[in-house]
Amino acid sequence: MSDVICLSLAAFGTFTVLATTHPALADTVEERRAKGAAVVSKLNNGVPQNNLENMRREFPFLAEATEAYALGDVWSRPGLDDRTRQLAAVATFAAMGMTELMTVHARYALNIGVTEDELKEVVYMITVPAGFPRAIVASQALSSLFAERAQATCSVATCETGTAATP
Repeated sequence: MSDVICLSLAAFGTFTVLATTHPALADTVEERRAKGAAVVSKLNNGVPQNNLENMRREFPFLAEATEAYALGDVWSRPGLDDRTRQLAAVATFAAMGMTELMTVHARYALNIGVTEDELKEVVYMITVPAGFPRAIVASQALSSLFAERAQATCSVATCETGTAATP
């Protein structure tokens, strides 16, 4: 057999092994996107994620890759629970200074039961690997998110007195 055919057969065999050992690789793009959509639905209380929907209109390939790969293949893996994934995402985006994405994932974290105090601990933690400036910027973004959520959960009577309702 020629070298090209041998390499082609070897590559096909490698893909076949990967596809059988990693089920996500065997799924169709549509199945992977459905898994990704289920992840967003669970984390965002059944509401579409604005960033993803905006991306879908202007950058459909990027939206599909995000939904199918990042969410469908990676985020839906069984190795970590949603809490751990969200805390890792918040820490990573905070350490990178990407506060808009950090806020998206902090919102998801709060939606699934992570507490404000736990998110504050993440900010304290990133002072070590990322430094105080990144932690300060992250703390400001979290403070805005906390205020937004407190405002959204208070009733007219409690907001007028300046106290937030208990969620």
